[in-house]
Amino acid sequence: MTTSGSLRPEEKQPGERHRGPVTLRGAHAIESTTTDQRLLDSRGPSDWVHTDPWRVLRIQAEFVEGFGMLAELPRAVTVFGSARTSRDHGDYAQGRALGTALAEAGFAVITGGGPGVMEAANKGCSEAGGFSVGLGIELPFEQGLNEWVDLGINFRYFFARKTMFVKYSQAFVCLPGGFGTLDELFEALTLVQTKKVTKFPVVLLGTEYWGGLYDWISKTVLDAGNIGKKDLALLHLTDDVDDAVQVVNEAYRAWEEAH
Repeated sequence: MTTSGSLRPEEKQPGERHRGPVTLRGAHAIESTTTDQRLLDSRGPSDWVHTDPWRVLRIQAEFVEGFGMLAELPRAVTVFGSARTSRDHGDYAQGRALGTALAEAGFAVITGGGPGVMEAANKGCSEAGGFSVGLGIELPFEQGLNEWVDLGINFRYFFARKTMFVKYSQAFVCLPGGFGTLDELFEALTLVQTKKVTKFPVVLLGTEYWGGLYDWISKTVLDAGNIGKKDLALLHLTDDVDDAVQVVNEAYRAWEEAH
């Protein structure tokens, strides 16, 4: 089975755009900016200022929709990784294996809902009978939700989507990815370090890819005194899917005992 949501960005069918939960096709799909961009860009005519208070209602609705749909989600793990990873790549196979292992351990899997590693994790989870969630985002290069998502929500605003990732996850697992993955990685570490969220593990899956970053943090950043040794302990670097799931399980059991 093939759907437009499972296609790579370069394979996406022309003439389709998602505006939050709404799908636009044909001439109506042509748009040069995104909702996030229009919110954050302060340039332009002065009447733009008067529209900002009304945007608050749309932002509120986005949070309400997310909270409402995810409120009864079982324990879950968010998996991050590149949307550009091809289906014949080793990272795709590992993402799929991770999704399967998490489902078998009783965790739902949350991803950004796109192709690549996200699709792989959703697919592995779905095939194993788990609950597969995709939290999409409005982008200029529209991707859509992959076909292995059981529950999908399309967001206009990155900050609303980020809140859902953190609020409804018991752990983050990062496979090789780009700026989006790095953004989520460091935001999660910052929230845990500053105790804005209760401690949950952040796993880097793939030592060859993440090893250089981990070494830089453990040497340059730590040696400069910009983080402490306990901060470095927030990260777990591994190549083994079973090891990653074990870290997640142990952290969840510790959380249950504390509560």
